[in-house]
Amino acid sequence: MNIPTQRPLCSPRVRQMTGFTLIEVLVALLILSVGLLGMAGLQATSLRFNNDSYLQTQATTIANDMADRLRANASTAALAAYPGTAPAQNASCYAAGGCTSAQMVANDLFEWNQAVATLPAGQGAIVALGGGLFAITVRWDERRNGATGTGCNPDVVTDLRCLSVTTQP
Repeated sequence: MNIPTQRPLCSPRVRQMTGFTLIEVLVALLILSVGLLGMAGLQATSLRFNNDSYLQTQATTIANDMADRLRANASTAALAAYPGTAPAQNASCYAAGGCTSAQMVANDLFEWNQAVATLPAGQGAIVALGGGLFAITVRWDERRNGATGTGCNPDVVTDLRCLSVTTQP
């Protein structure tokens, strides 16, 4: 009686065709997750720089607005009053139909300080430099870390970020 010989369950060809091992899958997932973490960090940095750029643009617009206000109200008496402090409320001379130079200064300072206050910890200053020149400085807390220093040094964490414009009305 002939006993048939059994063929082995795994032929040499089947043994060579193996799938991915668990280690290969884990290494691929590790590489993918490191890449995704890098992309997330890049996105966060991009958002921060975008916000910093927006605040810089706002500060530039606010400083240029005050320079335009100085030029529009360029009488000698009015220019001497601009480096003063802002009034507590807006001048109501527009409703009456006309403003004096002093009322215009009060209105300009009030509106300008309202605009400066839209920046984080925003501060504004107008300094008469002499010879008809004015320095308009806008400060804000770019890092939003509670900075209060007015040294305008970008390397000092406690200093506010500054933008200064010099103008001659």
